[in-house]
Amino acid sequence: MVSRRIVAAGKFIGVLAVIGLFLHFGTLFVSTRYGTSGQTGVFSIWGGSLAASPKYGGGNGSGSGENSSYSPDGVKPVKAALVALVRNDDLYGLRKTIRELEDRWNGKHNYPYILLNDKPFTEKFKRGVRDLTRAKVEFGMLEPESWGYPEWIDQNRAREERESARYIKGHSESYRFMCRFQSGFIHKHPLLQGLDYYWRIEPDVHYYCDVDYDPFILMKNNGYKYGWNIAPTEYEPTVRTLWNATETFMLKHPDLIPKENLLDWVRDGQGHYTRCHFWSNFEIVDLSFYRSKEYQMFFDHLDRAGGFFYERWGDAPIHSLAVAMFLSKKQVHYFDDIGYYHPAMSHCPAGSKESGKCVCDPHEGWANGFSCAKRWRKM
Repeated sequence: MVSRRIVAAGKFIGVLAVIGLFLHFGTLFVSTRYGTSGQTGVFSIWGGSLAASPKYGGGNGSGSGENSSYSPDGVKPVKAALVALVRNDDLYGLRKTIRELEDRWNGKHNYPYILLNDKPFTEKFKRGVRDLTRAKVEFGMLEPESWGYPEWIDQNRAREERESARYIKGHSESYRFMCRFQSGFIHKHPLLQGLDYYWRIEPDVHYYCDVDYDPFILMKNNGYKYGWNIAPTEYEPTVRTLWNATETFMLKHPDLIPKENLLDWVRDGQGHYTRCHFWSNFEIVDLSFYRSKEYQMFFDHLDRAGGFFYERWGDAPIHSLAVAMFLSKKQVHYFDDIGYYHPAMSHCPAGSKESGKCVCDPHEGWANGFSCAKRWRKM
């Protein structure tokens, strides 16, 4: 009886040894054949990882590969942060966003979060955010000159526009304050002064994909100034005179417009405004662009025109017109590999329903079919 048990145990150990040898030599074979190393390489050849590509920061010693991890308190390879303008009652929506960002990407990168508010943040809000991340979180208030009416605005005229408006957010005063702040002041906030890049985030959004590279390193390594994900057309009643104001600016400052630009994306063959814009609730930006002389001059020109209040000019079309005037296509990156949902619109990379690192239905993520996205791809 004992001898049978010994024989059975010997056979079991022999089987385990054979399996171990098979896995060991199989790994060596695949590693040699595909130029990978170790067991991670065996699986990554089918993983479609972008992190290994030099374009996405692979192989440059920057620590940006998919297995890298940045210490929460350590120095990051890029001076960057995830930034949101929120209110205390956005806590639940922002917690959902941060939970997905941490699971999909930032849990291993630990880039800091900078959260801004026009009112003091509550301790409940601060605790609710910090519970979700090891990364540094900073909370700041808006400076008075960046939120509210500038002295030259006729507030009676602004009120009449709000009362008669028949478009989304048309009656909202605070929404107009937000658009003006995001257009001309967010990059000036003291908490952002030490940053070179920012990734704008919002409450109640979804990120459908595991991101296995560092988008900030992608931006830096390739000289990208602006990154986007969704490009719809703006609702005409909100920007009735925005294109006229932009044309006036270009006529006054032709020296600021480089020969290689993207103006044909925002105007058609007859010179009419296409209203194409990058939906700025997802944008990753080299902040030197917003801090540039030409961008500041453009914002000041529009701010003086009063369209934030006499119409409802949004930060998205203003950012987009600035990109079109001052940048070339090689300076702008379409993050079409990042699936993203913001209430009312979403982008889902092709094939994500069946395979890959995204889980979403491309038929429901229809932003890829917008005329402005198509127009971009044709340029």
